[in-house]
Amino acid sequence: MDAVWKIAVGAAVGLLVVWLALIAALLLAGRRYERPGLGEMLRLLPDLLRLLKRLAGDKSLPGGVRVRLWLLLAYLAVPIDLIPDFIPVIGYADDAIIVALALRSVARRAGVQALGRHWPGSSAGLGAVLRAAGIRD
Repeated sequence: MDAVWKIAVGAAVGLLVVWLALIAALLLAGRRYERPGLGEMLRLLPDLLRLLKRLAGDKSLPGGVRVRLWLLLAYLAVPIDLIPDFIPVIGYADDAIIVALALRSVARRAGVQALGRHWPGSSAGLGAVLRAAGIRD
């Protein structure tokens, strides 16, 4: 049972680190644009998770998009990392970088229309995600 708690705490800390990295990236990307409000930033991670689930289930998207999403999920689920998570800060940095690169790749390959069709949040939140992915909305 102890291992289950370690995995759960590790997953929660990993999600928190990815969420904080995402907020920092959006704040940096939003310097030239209208920034999303605090409420939208707090909803960003749940909205992104719902977006990824919807994209993974969309049969009209190219197979490579769904494959990338499943590979990302497999990487996050496997306890072996490039840099072990018990190393402070950089242990979770590799996870955050891989998640950011995978999301950027999926967002660019799926396209603005697919992201807009499946985005559950506000239009300002979608705009921030598009800017963070390097897609001009």
